[in-house]
Amino acid sequence: MELIPRIQGIILKPKEEWGKIKQQPSSVSDLFMKYVLILVAVPAIAQIIGRGLIGYSVPFVGWVRAGIGRALLQGIFYYVLTAASVYLLGIIINALAPSFGSKQNQEKAMNLAVFSMTPAWVAGILYIIPQLSILVLLASLYGIYIFYLGFSSSIMETPKEKVVGYFIVTIIVSIVLYAIIWTVLGAVFAVSGGLGAI
Repeated sequence: MELIPRIQGIILKPKEEWGKIKQQPSSVSDLFMKYVLILVAVPAIAQIIGRGLIGYSVPFVGWVRAGIGRALLQGIFYYVLTAASVYLLGIIINALAPSFGSKQNQEKAMNLAVFSMTPAWVAGILYIIPQLSILVLLASLYGIYIFYLGFSSSIMETPKEKVVGYFIVTIIVSIVLYAIIWTVLGAVFAVSGGLGAI
């Protein structure tokens, strides 16, 4: 799997790219080593730079930044928890498969979890300028559409009438999963101290 063509394909021509992904075998370890661990570094590094060096404006407080040490720690936590959560999501997708008449296949389930995150990870470069982080949210919404296209491409051999249900249940699980991650991150860094004003 080549990184750049896969990124371009999944973002620009997702329907066609899911067809290719469905036909190409890829081990979970290859998927993580050659794709996830590289792409997750983009938003992690951008957050370190944005929060630790550049900072942002907070109403009634002024310009604040986390400081490089705190931002580095946040970036590391983000990197590890994001990679772990996408792995967990792949496991959940696979575990849910029989409930929706789908064929269990851990590799294909991981493909669904991983490739749908591509727009958010690529847009994560915008974390360098914290005020642009809303655009990462928009990219994540596009990722949900890509996620749906993955389900509808029958990558998990889901009967057509069960695709929407499978997709919706997985989205709900994803929201809960990521809410837990952000809550953990927020709690960890609330305990470790506040932001320093510049």
